Amino acid sequence: MAELFPVFTNEEIIRHRPPRNVVDAQKPYAYLIEPEHNANGEVVDVATLFLMNSECPYHCLMCDLWKNTLERSEPSANIPQQIKFALSQLPEAREIKLYNSGNFFDPKAVPPEQYEDIAGLVRGFETVVVENHPNLCGDRCRDFRDAIAPAQLEVALGLETCHPEILKSLNKGMTLDNYKHAASFLLSENIQMRTFILLKPPFLSEKEGIEWALKSIEFAFEQGVNCCSLVPTRAGNGIMETLEEQRSFSPPVGRSIEHVLSEGIKMQRGRVFMDLWDAERFFACQTCRKDRIARLNEMNLKQTILPEIPCDECSP
Repeated sequence: MAELFPVFTNEEIIRHRPPRNVVDAQKPYAYLIEPEHNANGEVVDVATLFLMNSECPYHCLMCDLWKNTLERSEPSANIPQQIKFALSQLPEAREIKLYNSGNFFDPKAVPPEQYEDIAGLVRGFETVVVENHPNLCGDRCRDFRDAIAPAQLEVALGLETCHPEILKSLNKGMTLDNYKHAASFLLSENIQMRTFILLKPPFLSEKEGIEWALKSIEFAFEQGVNCCSLVPTRAGNGIMETLEEQRSFSPPVGRSIEHVLSEGIKMQRGRVFMDLWDAERFFACQTCRKDRIARLNEMNLKQTILPEIPCDECSP
């Protein structure tokens, strides 16, 4: 039986890549303080660190995070040193995100022998958020949870979509059952979860992109996730540009971004955020784009639906 959607191999995806960025293996490639509506309904400062480590072993179709990673053949990075450096440059915050362009519990990315030193640097935060592939959720999650106590561990899982055929085409190396198993394990270990969901991945129309983003939010909440972070799908890794040229992909429009965030918040099942990095690219109207993005940012922080932005130039 023919595939409903094309499935690319690791080799095909890698072959389309542009060069990696030049990075410093001794420092995180970025770090900042950002406000976030937390699980207790408060807006708190979060220290977000983008750590430098080995590339993720999975080669997802849409991913460009490998640009700021080291080759897996290179020596393991010193993650505690990177955290210590970033925290010395940032003001105090109540929560911390340790994002590493891949999987925190991949031993090649974050060596388990570094957990205790990492824990010594972060256990004073209320919540420690790390990102991880569902297939890598196991004993190391439990070990790190214990090491950072009394801080609450929260694991960010990449669901991307609950559309089973699209998920297969994304080359994530997982099924929806894998995701369910990981979520069940984390809940049983008192580890909180957030999840990443793509708005309009390849091979979907604008209408289908909206429909499946909302279905994916519902699916994630059903598995016990307490926070859904929506990511408008972008080009930028080589093969996504090829799909764009083939008309198999186009990024979502601003109206879709607004609608999905509003509908997600309206569910009242947990926090729903929209990733607003480089959001200008999704809004064509120069007259209202800044106001629309500012509205989305306020909705992220307040977790409530705000009045729509009128615009004489682009409003129907």
